[in-house]
Amino acid sequence: MLVIWGRANSINVQKVLWCCEEMGAPYERKDAGGSFGIVTTPEYRQMNPNALVPTIEDDGFVLWESNAIVRYLARKIGRGGLLPSDPAAAARADQWMDWQVSVFWPAIRPLFLGLVRTPPEQRDQNALEAARKKTAEVLGILESHLATHPFVAGATFSMGDIPLGASVWRWMALPIQRPEMPHVQRWFNTLAKREPFARLVMQPLT
Repeated sequence: MLVIWGRANSINVQKVLWCCEEMGAPYERKDAGGSFGIVTTPEYRQMNPNALVPTIEDDGFVLWESNAIVRYLARKIGRGGLLPSDPAAAARADQWMDWQVSVFWPAIRPLFLGLVRTPPEQRDQNALEAARKKTAEVLGILESHLATHPFVAGATFSMGDIPLGASVWRWMALPIQRPEMPHVQRWFNTLAKREPFARLVMQPLT
């Protein structure tokens, strides 16, 4: 059986859990990271030298990096579903998964850490506002794309929506002022109707 190492409140673990649930893939999750520790043990670092979560074990195959795991599982189990059968749609899903890592998450991460994991008296309000503006700016790129596409890869839900959906939930849940983005909101509302997303991702931020 597929084993997923990682705490359930980690955004990167949530991507993998959501992916599995969408495909009905059986798995076992083992707590690791954060208050659970484990990731710095020699045994875990032999699997994942980064000492981060998630890591998966799949019949002897070990893989880390959450988006790579989502791609692997989609290719192995969800071809034609989470992995679009059309090469162009699959490439577009890949594009937005990479954009989540390289553009969107670096923009929102300081805002998330500042508002969720930093005591109020230690927060740098100027830095938080700069991060809020930067995140809104880059989210405008997704807003423009979704104006003509129901989902990030095209007409149907795919693996490309998973990393961004988990990330945009953070944006929606933070106590901040958000500019109106009707296309992002429509897309997010559609994701929120998916039971695995609502159950596994839309949880209190920690």
